[in-house]
Amino acid sequence: MAGIKRKMTVATAGKTPSKHTKQKHAKLKDQNDVTEQQEKSHYFSEKNRQQRLGEEFFQQPCISLAKALLGKVLVRRCAEGELRGRIVETESYLGGEDKASHSAGGKRTERNTAMFMKPGTIYVYPIYGIYLCMNVSSEGEGAAVLLRSAEPLQGHSIMEQLRSARRKTEGRKLKDRELCNGPSKLCQALNITRCLDRRDLASDPEVWLEEDPNASPVDPENIVSAARVGIESHGEWAKKPWRFYLRGHPCVSVVNKEAERKQESVNEMNDTHPSDLSRNSERTTVNVT
Repeated sequence: MAGIKRKMTVATAGKTPSKHTKQKHAKLKDQNDVTEQQEKSHYFSEKNRQQRLGEEFFQQPCISLAKALLGKVLVRRCAEGELRGRIVETESYLGGEDKASHSAGGKRTERNTAMFMKPGTIYVYPIYGIYLCMNVSSEGEGAAVLLRSAEPLQGHSIMEQLRSARRKTEGRKLKDRELCNGPSKLCQALNITRCLDRRDLASDPEVWLEEDPNASPVDPENIVSAARVGIESHGEWAKKPWRFYLRGHPCVSVVNKEAERKQESVNEMNDTHPSDLSRNSERTTVNVT
């Protein structure tokens, strides 16, 4: 039997693999390579899957989503690496009666199609023919949130290069707080392009949103509600306090001091203890009598 086994081994070793066998082995190798790349990739890591925001996050009304996006991290994967920015300023565009919205009156066009797609869909549109703005669709017919400003977290040098490539003149080096402090600046610095329009933030491999594991949850008292920017021609709708930003953050594009004072007054009223109100009421009664 030993001799037979040796002959069988020699015969098998000398046999040339068939074309089908080679193709099968090559396919298995490719699959293994892909699996290995996924295991090494930050995107496919278990930690990242836990941090990435899924469909359920985007399924909320426009104003609620605009506030919820504050403090979240926008991630853009490109050839140079992953770029990250913490969102610090947003604007709500409700569609329907909101005259400042691209979808006002339920108007649908080829450009604003993403606003009518499922919550979490990216809407990228051009302004002035050369700049871009990024929005995220929410619940509500034709409603979306504009991402106005972000704080650079990762990829500063790449962001600087991307911004410099679009600047009209070669000037001073941009400060970190200036890289993403405006809707078009954000798109330039994070390499947000027209090809991302209508992509799904919950599943796209090139752009997504994450929780920031290194930051505390945003305190509602630190969220300022102010009028939206650049829509003065829309009358009463321009005065709606549907822009939201983190008070005191250096990367906010436009600070509204009046809105901040009002917010502080509201916070003080909310922080006042009922017993304090009672004592004040008693003092007022004494003074009157």
